[in-house]
Amino acid sequence: MNPKEEESKSRKDQILEAAAALFAEYGYYKTTTADVAKAVGVTQPYVFHFFKSKEALYLAVLEQASQRILHAFSTVEAPPERLPEAMGMAFAELLKHHRNEILLVMLAFATPEKAVREYARKGFDHVYERVKERLEQAGVPNPGVRASEFIGQGLTIALAETLNLPKLLPWHGLCD
Repeated sequence: MNPKEEESKSRKDQILEAAAALFAEYGYYKTTTADVAKAVGVTQPYVFHFFKSKEALYLAVLEQASQRILHAFSTVEAPPERLPEAMGMAFAELLKHHRNEILLVMLAFATPEKAVREYARKGFDHVYERVKERLEQAGVPNPGVRASEFIGQGLTIALAETLNLPKLLPWHGLCD
């Protein structure tokens, strides 16, 4: 990659990061591409150089987060009896390092835009299939039910993080 391509990639990453933070703080409708451009220190047309619309930018943030989640669940290593817990810890690490984008992808189903809701539906389906596959490979009983429960717990964690309601977190009370 030449220096110009590296700078362009870096700017694109900065745009995605700023967009995730702004979408997480202000929501889809109150965040503008002008806000994102200002946060990065570029012009709005520069944002449109990478993303043709606000919806495309939002979907790119969701895609990046979805890929992080799928990668984490695909690569986590643990003995079969500890696999669900290890995947849960991988999710907690993602929240720690990429909080905004992970929460956005976990709550994307609440955005009424058709393309976003369809992306969320497909994304959750992919995560379900990946988790179920990992649990099946590990010999965990009832992998479909366990995958559903795992995703449900992830949604509860996202809700607790968004509302700042730690009582809903599965590890609440374990450190008391």
